[in-house]
Amino acid sequence: MALLRRTTLEQLADAPFTYAEVGATREGPLPGGYDHVDRQEVVGSGRGAFDRAAAAVFRWGAQRGAGLRVLASGPASTPGTVVLMTAGLRRLGLDIPCRVVWVVDEPDRRGFGYGTLPGHPESGEESFVVSLRPDGEVSYALRAFSRRATRLARLGGPVSARVQSLALDRYVATIRKAAEGG
Repeated sequence: MALLRRTTLEQLADAPFTYAEVGATREGPLPGGYDHVDRQEVVGSGRGAFDRAAAAVFRWGAQRGAGLRVLASGPASTPGTVVLMTAGLRRLGLDIPCRVVWVVDEPDRRGFGYGTLPGHPESGEESFVVSLRPDGEVSYALRAFSRRATRLARLGGPVSARVQSLALDRYVATIRKAAEGG
């Protein structure tokens, strides 16, 4: 448990999202008034790589690979699952609460999007989707819209943006490694 933890998974189950555009990372343009991420990377090739990458996405692999500690009420493959991630030192870490908003589980496309809950330093949504393209390439798409929601995040300014960028790089590296069988 982190020093800054104020709530539990049970308390977050019915907590309201901290933004209005719930589900907006699934498709279409990202909403205005936020910082945007729309990144797609090839992480492997073939059905086996796709299956391994998708399994890692649904097991919170990207988040763990970025160094976050993950406590979840269920798998990422279930809408409504609450996840409480912790960044930083075990006792002095910062909790990052989210809830799964949507899931896609198709033969050649798997992933989910989650949205921020009260206590998250940002307000917005992020999605993680792996696709097997017709040419056999496996792509990993990250889409997000966010704005700083807490005083601490706003004070962090450019540092907060850099931390998010590093996390995205780690997400991609982790899913690439999973796709390769590592």
